[in-house]
This record gives sequence, structure tokens and C-alpha cells, in this order.
Amino acid sequence: MMTPEFLLTALIVVLAPGTGVIYTLAIGLSRGKSAAVAASLGCTIGIVPALLAAILGLAAILHSSALMFQIVKFSGVAFLLYMAWQTLRDHGPLAFNSHPDQGGLGKIAVRGALLNVLNPKLSLFFLAFLPQFLTGNPESASSEMMILGGVFMAMTFVVFVVYGWFASAARDKILQSPRALAWLRRVFAASFAGLGAKLAFERA
Repeated sequence: MMTPEFLLTALIVVLAPGTGVIYTLAIGLSRGKSAAVAASLGCTIGIVPALLAAILGLAAILHSSALMFQIVKFSGVAFLLYMAWQTLRDHGPLAFNSHPDQGGLGKIAVRGALLNVLNPKLSLFFLAFLPQFLTGNPESASSEMMILGGVFMAMTFVVFVVYGWFASAARDKILQSPRALAWLRRVFAASFAGLGAKLAFERA
């Protein structure tokens, strides 16, 4: 069950740039280490519904129901476009400033969680990914998926914290350049918008 192949594959998946990674990097750059941890925690918690859906078989229902899939998908698209718009705002939640606000960490975590909750492909990923590493015993399948999912979540949190802290370490240099700030804001906004567009064309 807990094989080197699973750990390596899970690590590659977690390291791959996606909405959670981009969000955590943006938060680390704009708000600092504490906020980056909050973003990492939110993104990790956002995995729970998808994991439970895969274990309970709800992902298969979502996959077979075009209407349900479209509702969740376009809710995610709308949220990503909202994040893109907010990123472009000078005084939005991702605004860069020299004195990061340590308040509002809960909101940062909630936004991170919503990025994963509103991604219907995540539950389908778990439904396709985790069964490959089960022992084959039907009686322990659910508990094994919970364990594997828990390890995946732990890896996600650790990797995202590293990403966030790395971004936070670059804050001082970036804050000294207004031009760099402007370009970073545009890059992150474009990234969120691009991910939203990609999700819009996803099929169940």
C-alpha cells in the first residue's frame, strides 16, 4: 500500500504547479510566512471533500452527472476569475505591502480551501489514483484510501509551506521594485485566469 511508487508519484503531483501552488506563492509574496502557512492549510483542508467523495463513490456520480459536474466546474471557474480580478487590485487581498497584515488568516485559509473544493477534477483524480495502490482487500479498501489520502494531504501541506516560505523570503527584494510588483501582480492574475479558462474546457 504505502510503496515508494506511491510516495514518489504523490510528490510529483503535489510539486506540479496548479491553483494551490500559485495561490500559496502569491500569498507568501504578498503577506509573509504566517499567511503562507494559512494558505497551505486551507489548500490542504480543501482536499478533504474530494477525498471523501472518492471513498464514498460520489466522484463516480459527479462524473456521470453532466449537470452536477458543470455546476461545480463553473463555480470553480468563477472563483478563479474572481481571484484574478482581486489580484490585479492594488488594495485587494493579495496586495503587496511592506507591513503584511497578520489578521485575516482565516479568510486566506478559506480561499485556499475553496480553490480545491470547487475543482471537480480533484475527486476524479483520487478515484483514479488511489485504487492503484490498494492491497486488493475489499474490506480494508476504504481505510486504505483514507490512509493514502492522509499521506497525500500531509505531503501537500509540507510542500506548500516550503513554496510559501520560499516566496516570503523573496519579499524584501521584490517590494523594493514597483515595476517588479506590477509585473508579479499581472503574472499571478493571468495565471488564475488561465487556470480558470483551462477548467472551463475540462470534461467529466
